[in-house]
Amino acid sequence: MGSRQGDGLAVSDLGRLVAGRYLLVERVGSGGMGTVWRAEDKLLGRHVAVKKLRIPPHLQDDEVRTLYERTRREARSAARITHPNVIVVHDVVDDEGLPCIVMEYVPSVTLSDVLKRRGALPPEEAARIGRAMAAALRAAHDAGVLHRDVKPANVLLGDDGRIVLTDFGIAMESGTSSLTKPGELIGSICYLAPERLRGAHPETGPASDLWALGATLYQAVEGQDPFRRATPIETAYAIATDPYEPSRRAGELTPVIEGLLVKDPEQRMDVHEVERRLDEVTGTRTARLDSPTRPDRAEDLTPPGGKGKDKGNRRRTVVRSVLAVTLAACLAGGALWWLKAGADGPSKHTSGSEASTPSPTTSPSPSPSPTVPPVPAGYHLENPDTGISVPVRDGWTRKTLPGGEVGYIDPSGLVGLRVNVVEFAGTDPLQHWRETEEEQTARDNPGYERVRMAETTFRGQPAGYWEFTFDGRARKYRAAELAFARADGTQYVIYLSAPDEQWHEYRPIFDTAVNGVRLNDDA
Repeated sequence: MGSRQGDGLAVSDLGRLVAGRYLLVERVGSGGMGTVWRAEDKLLGRHVAVKKLRIPPHLQDDEVRTLYERTRREARSAARITHPNVIVVHDVVDDEGLPCIVMEYVPSVTLSDVLKRRGALPPEEAARIGRAMAAALRAAHDAGVLHRDVKPANVLLGDDGRIVLTDFGIAMESGTSSLTKPGELIGSICYLAPERLRGAHPETGPASDLWALGATLYQAVEGQDPFRRATPIETAYAIATDPYEPSRRAGELTPVIEGLLVKDPEQRMDVHEVERRLDEVTGTRTARLDSPTRPDRAEDLTPPGGKGKDKGNRRRTVVRSVLAVTLAACLAGGALWWLKAGADGPSKHTSGSEASTPSPTTSPSPSPSPTVPPVPAGYHLENPDTGISVPVRDGWTRKTLPGGEVGYIDPSGLVGLRVNVVEFAGTDPLQHWRETEEEQTARDNPGYERVRMAETTFRGQPAGYWEFTFDGRARKYRAAELAFARADGTQYVIYLSAPDEQWHEYRPIFDTAVNGVRLNDDA
């Protein structure tokens, strides 16, 4: 496995003997599901990699069982594939009640770390890597296994020149039940195929792995993701709907990348054509990457949250599922401002006075009477064509999101307002939050902390207020959401998030939007 250290985890397991056989010698990696050690097999006298499952303390029993099953499936999935470009699994053993995967040890570095250190690669080097990845995917697909998390961080570049696809932790075998919940997506957002983001094909097929291969090749030659935007929500939206900037450095790889990054999976280039074309590009050229230094990195695999239990909630959840997928791996900064699962992932708020109880000025302030105040200076009235109009700050940019939600981004890209109307959602705005959404937001984004969730009223109608904090990659954030319902079960949702240190500056924008709401059929 790749030598990846510096994640700050305890090293108390150093020198332990696992299953009476595997001596833990050096911690070499840490990911969302566990820690990887270089170990000595005392029976056979060889080095192996031991992946130990890590259980976050906040998980419920059913979630722990899911992690156990994913670990076993990872071993089973990889063991079904016999190919030199796929990691070899030797055994699955029990250690203090936790399953551990014993794999071959490959002295290596990840493609992700090479790209961070060296930048873009020449097309022939990228083609050589892509050829090995394609061969590994063909072998996996032939064995009935979908990888579902193909990305540069899961490609090992061996010191001896070998290229290995690893981390089948969220792989899916044909004929087995899914471990994801309805409306849930797992994977890294920058490499998710558009059909997965749209929710039309939640488990998808081999074509989705090939899309991720195309995104990986693009990043290899361009040094950046093909659809990266300022925030993960914009990235997800771009993957689902926008064209990508044509590669300027791909050379002979251009037709392969273009064939793989076709949004329609039925029209996407298949793996056999990919291998054929990459064979033509590589020819006899087998130049290796230079031997890199050992990187410091820690992967974070964060599955998304949200599942609906009726037509309205499902519509809301599909949008949020698109947005909250393994975000830390593909984002250097910014905030997923219109999703409570956060662009940078919700986090525990630890700064002084705002840590736990909101002041009176942070409670929702809906207008106490049906009289709607005039639009204040510096604002204009926006009608998102959803039956509701709200005042929005001048100069903010409108975005229409998959599923019908509408967002407005401030010029910095760090603050945003979201407006949505959910039909058939029920008359209790808190029900969805309490039953599913908060639980999954907290589970999928360690450190989330509720500030307040309470019943309230809005112009005489039942309403719910939710305020919470989360931690971005570059800064802390705070968000507030008001949802109110009408007698027919339609829910109206207004949401704002902003950097926590500027919350008092931007909170009035939320209040203005809430107080200035106009229901179009009441106009």
